[in-house]
Amino acid sequence: MKAIVYNQTGAPSVLQYVDRPVLEPAAGEVRVRIVVSGVNPTDWKSRHGDTAGEALAFDEVVPGQDGAGIVDAIGDGVQNVAVGDRVWLAVAAYQLAHGGSAQEYSVLPADHVFTLPAEASFDQGASLGVPAITAYRALTVAEDGPSALHPGALAGKTVLVAGGAGAVGHAAIQLARWAGASVITTVSSPAKAALATAAGAQHAFTYTDSDIVGQIRQIAPNGVDLIVEVAPAQNSALDLAVIRNRGSIAVYANNGGDQMTLDVRKHFSLNVRYQFLLLYTMGADVIRAAAEAINIALADGALAVGEEAGLPLHRFDLAHTADAHAAVESEVVGKVLIDVSAA
Repeated sequence: MKAIVYNQTGAPSVLQYVDRPVLEPAAGEVRVRIVVSGVNPTDWKSRHGDTAGEALAFDEVVPGQDGAGIVDAIGDGVQNVAVGDRVWLAVAAYQLAHGGSAQEYSVLPADHVFTLPAEASFDQGASLGVPAITAYRALTVAEDGPSALHPGALAGKTVLVAGGAGAVGHAAIQLARWAGASVITTVSSPAKAALATAAGAQHAFTYTDSDIVGQIRQIAPNGVDLIVEVAPAQNSALDLAVIRNRGSIAVYANNGGDQMTLDVRKHFSLNVRYQFLLLYTMGADVIRAAAEAINIALADGALAVGEEAGLPLHRFDLAHTADAHAAVESEVVGKVLIDVSAA
């Protein structure tokens, strides 16, 4: 089979297009014929490392945390999927040498594989994983909010999504609206505001506007209930200015800087909760619960992709995975997908 591998950190050029044998699944494992692979910032960051030429945990690594395809074989004891099932993958490459989705056949633990509802496309399945599970977790950590999402779970709540044109922001908007929230988003341009609005945000503002606090407070006079934050260092002052008493700020990325300064007195006077989150250390139970709810949202039509849904798709073939990584690294707006095999 064809696969993408790398054996050292560095630029996209370290990715190699090679032939590798198709592996057999062991007990508790599933082999998936990958149809579409999704590319996320975490993929190029892992490949890049802190510096070029770093030692890897394995002799070589297949990248790609997200993907969608068809179950080709199962090992002993697997019960959550069967041969022939359409599925989507999450954290496929985490702590695995050859689990990644950038190959024709991936063998990985069964708890990284989830059935794909009949209503959903492989493009949707490959766009879930990192963005949708992260967004789901961000929407379920508030002190006064729900621990699980379903229609009506966020009714009466106002959610502010920073960076609503990004993949996680896009999923957060869609899931929050599906759960009944009123959604405000901040973006960097009118074009991105149009994408966030297409995703379902009722209010989209440019975060550099001089009256951004007033604009948000006009919608939520008592403050927003929950902020899904991509750039805490950059947005900490804004977040404090618009969060309500006992509101929560869920931080999933460090865009805009690694260090942030907080006014302790003002935060504790509002009983503000900061929740930092990372997909890889959430725990299997949290990921499984998120996947179950995401599948219900998919079946309800809540997680559409494509420009008309606010998430433009950029396609590459497997041989040009390096170009796909470069596109994500250059912060292309939308979702980067790799077509691996025919459906």
